[in-house]
Amino acid sequence: MVVDPAVSPESAGLLRANPQLLSRFRLGWRPPPVEAEPQRRSPSSVLLLVATLPMVSLVGVLLASHIAPVGFVVLGAFVVLVLVKMAGISELPATSGRVHDRLVFEQARWNDGRFLLPEDFDDEARDVLGRAQEAIGTVLRSHVNAEGLLDDAKNAIMLPAQEWEIGRLLAKLSALRTEHRALLAGGVAPEVAAAVEPLDRALAGSEAAVLTRVEALEKYAAHVAEAERAYHARGQIAELRARLPRYEELLAESGADGLAVPEIERLAEDAEYLERALRRSVSSAHEAFRYLES
Repeated sequence: MVVDPAVSPESAGLLRANPQLLSRFRLGWRPPPVEAEPQRRSPSSVLLLVATLPMVSLVGVLLASHIAPVGFVVLGAFVVLVLVKMAGISELPATSGRVHDRLVFEQARWNDGRFLLPEDFDDEARDVLGRAQEAIGTVLRSHVNAEGLLDDAKNAIMLPAQEWEIGRLLAKLSALRTEHRALLAGGVAPEVAAAVEPLDRALAGSEAAVLTRVEALEKYAAHVAEAERAYHARGQIAELRARLPRYEELLAESGADGLAVPEIERLAEDAEYLERALRRSVSSAHEAFRYLES
């Protein structure tokens, strides 16, 4: 699914979680309205309530008499009956499913035209959309984005907008492409072929333009992935450097420090290299992002 980023996060989450239900709505199914049902006491509940006081009196008499065990039996049976009845009263009508369906339906109606379902895309469009969503996910889930090394504020706004715009164009392209293929399925008369060629070019040009957008996203995601690798490697090197004194102490005590010092000192060089690599990767990602803005 693709949802317009202008839709509130709560509504978007509800829509994304129920694509099958949304497909049923589109086919014409409507959930039944949910009406509040007044709670009524059943006759057995009223009878149990009326019988409580006499039953308590009877149990008291039995417990005070020579047949007290019978009183305990009657009391136990009455308590069980009350518990069973309370459990029955506490059960709510099975309306929660209908309430959920109705809630999703109301959100779908309110946000009509602001979300796209899987059936809105043909196979080619679905593949292209998947590539775009994967690239966007790579950026938004990265640590370098969360740590603010990228422009996380712009990413949070611009990338969902890119996803929606790409999805919207691909849905249009899918619909036109399906109609176009259905029209040509039975063959084309020679006099119609000349009119079809510009339409073929229009479809191909639109597809190429959308693909260019997706490739730009993938390029940006590739730079972010490179920065992410450098970020994690830098963290590992920093952790190793923090442990150096313990290793140096062990080597000195064992008399082997002269053999390993050059190897240990190389950690500092690796850290500096990774720092530069991270800065280069982040800088490249920023350049790719500026291309997306243009």
